[in-house]
Amino acid sequence: MRPRPRFTLAATTLDAPDARELARFYERLLGWPVRKEETGWVEIAPPDGGAGLSFQTEPLYTRPRWPPARSAQQMMMHLDIQVDDLPSAVEQAVALGGTEADFQPQDDVRVLLDPAGHPFCLFVRSASN
Repeated sequence: MRPRPRFTLAATTLDAPDARELARFYERLLGWPVRKEETGWVEIAPPDGGAGLSFQTEPLYTRPRWPPARSAQQMMMHLDIQVDDLPSAVEQAVALGGTEADFQPQDDVRVLLDPAGHPFCLFVRSASN
């Protein structure tokens, strides 16, 4: 029997109309440096290692809709980002170009949209989550 191959998540890739612009938003939000940049592609990663985020330019990109609607581009995934101070984190994300979503399904999590329209959640880890 062949040994099981090793799988390691290296990054999550987000499409955008402009990879560099979206990467700049997350670079400033997370404080992660650029690991690699080329035409239409940018990678950022935490300085202490681990999986990062990649961004690719997609000329046919369509913004997802939050909350979902049958007649609109569906959100295919979202990022959950742990913070230590939710109100301050939301304020910082908005100052960097994010938008707080109109629809908020939970009181202890804030849904925001990045400049390309990808939803992401900010939350403070508690004993129950």
